Amino acid sequence: MLMTKTAFEIEADAARNMLRLRYIGRVTAADLEPCVAQLKTLVPKLRAGFTVLTDLTALDSMELECVGHLTAMMDLCGASGVGTAVRVIPDPGKDIGLNILSIIHYRGVRILTCKTLTEAEEALRA
Repeated sequence: MLMTKTAFEIEADAARNMLRLRYIGRVTAADLEPCVAQLKTLVPKLRAGFTVLTDLTALDSMELECVGHLTAMMDLCGASGVGTAVRVIPDPGKDIGLNILSIIHYRGVRILTCKTLTEAEEALRA
């Protein structure tokens, strides 16, 4: 039986003006190429001030070569008017450097880091 690897899920929720990203398993740079392509089609569906919710709950690891794709996605979101970035990082060991990258690529963007998706949803409602 052939199994397909899903390294990410991405969706735009226009009603909530939110982009949701979820990384799954062991993510490689090759895995992120289609993620960047999908992001380019989804961001125009959102209004300036949108929120990016990134969930690392199911992430096992991400290779260092992913940095170029991550920064490209952050730059695209920044140029499109992202207002808030919410990260779900249940284990500090799974932090893939998003906070450091944000210093350069998300200037002026409100950043929230939560341990659970429930905590993130509550923070967004507040």
